[in-house]
Amino acid sequence: MKTVIKIVLWLLAIFFGYMIYQSVNGPIEFKKVKQERFQAVINSLKDIRSAQEAHKTVKGVFSPSFASLVKFVDEGQFVLTQQRDSSYMEYDKRLQIDVQRDVKLIDTLGFVSIKDSLFKNSDSYKTMMNVPFAKNNEKFEMKTAEIEKGGFIASVFKVSVKKDVILSDQPKDLRSRENVHNSVEEINGDEIIVGSLNEVSTSGNWPPIYDRKTK
Repeated sequence: MKTVIKIVLWLLAIFFGYMIYQSVNGPIEFKKVKQERFQAVINSLKDIRSAQEAHKTVKGVFSPSFASLVKFVDEGQFVLTQQRDSSYMEYDKRLQIDVQRDVKLIDTLGFVSIKDSLFKNSDSYKTMMNVPFAKNNEKFEMKTAEIEKGGFIASVFKVSVKKDVILSDQPKDLRSRENVHNSVEEINGDEIIVGSLNEVSTSGNWPPIYDRKTK
């Protein structure tokens, strides 16, 4: 009986030791996984933002779908222009003399591919709608709208993904804590977002640390 009791006590000691180790090490490992995955997601969101900003520059509005955005990157072009000052003489009927008029002239220098300008030799834009590390091939949710700001109608967009989609294989209790974060060093809330449907903004809701890593 003494031998049996010793074995049971040893097993209990190993079990509780493992549980203590997990309670300490679990959050540390979770943070590493979280930061790696969030960085990949944010990099994809930055690609989407770059493509959307180019679309608005050329078309005047943001693209309403990923299909049209990918097609735009494939086929679109930036117009290269040069602005220069010029002047000419014109007869002024009121003054009854020739006066100098100053104007700004815009010359078209050429065109450059959107794809080459933003993505160079990469085809990553063709899959930028796919959420990295998503277990069920989820895609980012993208919405566009028009809002009135300062008497003007502005085109806006928002792209988002739930943290639970990115961390679906991680412990539920740690995911629950992650979803209620409120800190300047963390991504607050239960989503990672770029853009806004309520404000004229293309900013993301992540802290600067994720931008420094990219650089």
